[in-house]
Amino acid sequence: MGPMPKKTIASVDVRSKRVLIRVDFNVPIEDGAITDDRRIREALTTIKSVIDRGGRCILMSHLGRPEGKGFQPEFSLRIAADKLSQLLGKPVGFPSNDCTDAASAAAVAAMKDGDVLLLENVRFQAGEKKGEATYCAKLAAYGDIYVNDAFGTSHRAEGSMVGVPKAMTGKPKVMGFLVEKEMKYLDAAVGKPVKPFIVILGGAKVSDKMACIENLLPKADTIIVGGAMAYTFLAALGKKVGTSRVEADRIADAKKIIDHAARSKCELLLPVDHVCGTVFSEDGGDIEVFDENIKDGFMGLDIGPKTQTKYALAIRKGKTIVWNGPMGVFEWQAFATGTNQVAKALVDATKNGATTIVGGGDSAAAVEKFGLANSLSHVSTGGGASLEMLEGKKFESVELLDNA
Repeated sequence: MGPMPKKTIASVDVRSKRVLIRVDFNVPIEDGAITDDRRIREALTTIKSVIDRGGRCILMSHLGRPEGKGFQPEFSLRIAADKLSQLLGKPVGFPSNDCTDAASAAAVAAMKDGDVLLLENVRFQAGEKKGEATYCAKLAAYGDIYVNDAFGTSHRAEGSMVGVPKAMTGKPKVMGFLVEKEMKYLDAAVGKPVKPFIVILGGAKVSDKMACIENLLPKADTIIVGGAMAYTFLAALGKKVGTSRVEADRIADAKKIIDHAARSKCELLLPVDHVCGTVFSEDGGDIEVFDENIKDGFMGLDIGPKTQTKYALAIRKGKTIVWNGPMGVFEWQAFATGTNQVAKALVDATKNGATTIVGGGDSAAAVEKFGLANSLSHVSTGGGASLEMLEGKKFESVELLDNA
């Protein structure tokens, strides 16, 4: 039995109403420019739906981790307001450097139907993290309708995610189209996957993915492991892993998972060869490929060619495939091939009718970098949130919305 379906913004009459939307505009910024505006683009469907129907759009978001210490220019959302204005082809109000002050309240009060306004970073406020009541009440007063369209922050019980909608008693609380799409894909994958169901896990730390593996082992047909986290598993099997990253305190857990997989119907695939370097850097020092055991002084920085082939063949057989975490240090050319080959295998599987879901974070950045994001069923905007869904957790920020 899946979670209770929630109302969406499509089912609410927004004409002349103030629609307070929690979006996720936590975009990467370098040298004063947004390097990837995907999170802003993904919010457009919901924003346009509101303004096209004569609603007034009040957007709130966080950016980075300014830790509630007040305005800090490097974490200002003004750059996101400019980008959104460009994408919408209309002005976007940006009233103040404090989302709860008189200027922000006055700007909201002065809005006309079809207007869009972005409030300054909610994390400048000390009340955001703890969901402090006075702070939440100020934001709640801006809206006649609350919309959660911030999937990337849905796993966090912060003020704008939980405290604000709770303070909007008797007012409609619904999900936006992005959150609806994210939940639909991830729910279906974990709840009722079309088999074969394949889970690909990578990234640096085994500890980050442990709960996910435990939740998915009974459901998946194959779990494929790459990235630095694979070396904790290989160490548990007694392989020589050189200076590769191993979480010593997780070796017993890794052993347990290997035993559990052996007893279940789930096949656990680990790398059989490795692209290794002597230093953790872009040129990798001396680069060599090792089968099975890695020579002393070398660290695994990508899956090797045999593993790439083995993983690609397994992935192409899948009908539901979820991928969370790269196979190596894909940001560096010398160690990008493994992640690239996995991404290409997912594209092939999608062409063969599979549902392919990339769980945000580094794997989403990788498919964007390789130009393959549009060839997959769904690329999530939330790394941490998608991981928690794969762990089987419930989100308070979604549970508290109105039932359909």
